[in-house]
Amino acid sequence: MMSPRFTLTGRRRRPLALVAAATVAAAIALAGCASVNATTTTGSSSSSSFKEATQVPGSTITVWTDSTRLPFVQDYAKEHPNVKLNIVTYDGDANGSTYLQTKVQLFDRTGKGWPDVVFASPTDVTWASVPTTPGAQAFAAPVDQLVPQSILDNFAKGSLSPCQVGGHTYCLRNDIAQVVLWYNKTLMDKWGYQVPTTWEQYQALGEEVAKQHPGYVIGSIGDTNSDESYFWSSQCPAQDLVGKNTLEVDLSSPDCTRMANLLDPLIADKSVATQGFFDQGFNGSKVLMSVGPSWQGQYLYNAAFKVPAGEMAAAPPLKWAGQSATYTGNVGGGIWMISSHSQNIKGATALAEWLTTNTSVLADAPTYPAYIPGAKAWLANPANKDYFADDVSSVFLNAANEVWTGWSNTKFSDETPWSNTVLPALTAGKSLSAMLPAWQTAIADQAKSLGYTVVST
Repeated sequence: MMSPRFTLTGRRRRPLALVAAATVAAAIALAGCASVNATTTTGSSSSSSFKEATQVPGSTITVWTDSTRLPFVQDYAKEHPNVKLNIVTYDGDANGSTYLQTKVQLFDRTGKGWPDVVFASPTDVTWASVPTTPGAQAFAAPVDQLVPQSILDNFAKGSLSPCQVGGHTYCLRNDIAQVVLWYNKTLMDKWGYQVPTTWEQYQALGEEVAKQHPGYVIGSIGDTNSDESYFWSSQCPAQDLVGKNTLEVDLSSPDCTRMANLLDPLIADKSVATQGFFDQGFNGSKVLMSVGPSWQGQYLYNAAFKVPAGEMAAAPPLKWAGQSATYTGNVGGGIWMISSHSQNIKGATALAEWLTTNTSVLADAPTYPAYIPGAKAWLANPANKDYFADDVSSVFLNAANEVWTGWSNTKFSDETPWSNTVLPALTAGKSLSAMLPAWQTAIADQAKSLGYTVVST
């Protein structure tokens, strides 16, 4: 799932307070899948089919970027006047777009035209790391042969997992959207509620809220990415790559059924909404709490719901009672890839590295950076923390390293089966537990249509 997209007119201009709810809803709909099983990131000594093109040092670097990242690329051009850039704006392959893949297939056939650096969705790694046509070289260059391991090691734990295929790393992560527990501190204090630390406490609180403060909700299951907040955080093997082209889809797993069983009573008593947070007409003033990504604080509560500053706070991701480790989900994050065909690969690498690791740039990024030093600079920016009741820094930093890597980056977005199969049924009054078999079938059918072998345990 890629992060929300907002057009920035300049790096220093913050769009947060200017974004209307309708714009936010449209931005969230622009999505792609987000994570993959972790593999070993290897050094440049590992074998790879990557062969550099004939190098022309100093030649023009063509970079394809979405509109949100455009100002940052323009900043690079200003700060590096001797570097020749050809900047092209495109959709970033959001919302399931295959524009980049279609173009690369054309360039592979004609033998020319490849961009040197591209911003894209993590789903693009699934095709860009392998040849798109017989005899062609994979579009994405292995960045572990171009970028020092010391830099790769400074990305949040697991954040480069979507980039890893066959023992190599094929992209640099731009941003992540680790799931945390958002809550209205003002209301929680007023009503004497304790912030839950476990899923069981969360369920008990929801049942209490339904009795004592009907109309208020502690979350929503009705958004297109709600499965990533709840079921991903529960380590549900909805799409777990267990082999090169083998996908485990097992919604009968206890890690899936426990979340459905927890949510069903809360949905029934309406303390968890089936209407999406970004649906037209949703009453944001009635949200006491939400299980959601790091960007919700600014883009949902501040920009869309207009919750006054100083009320919202973030708590660590919930865990199950008796569970020692904490795991959470992820709802967003784009990537940068370097073309294996670049004739100025040194310059292309410098650009991609600058965009993803320059702390000055990342301090002003619209969403949470994957690069840890950049994330710390981002958190130090008053624009990213002064809105909240408490400092979110430690919660964000810890949760960034707790994203479960068993929810895999695939050729399709997990949102499609969820949105087409589960959400309409919930609106019609069916339970989550009852819909797990149909959801499994929808995921399996889509996976098989794209060549995956589907297994369940």
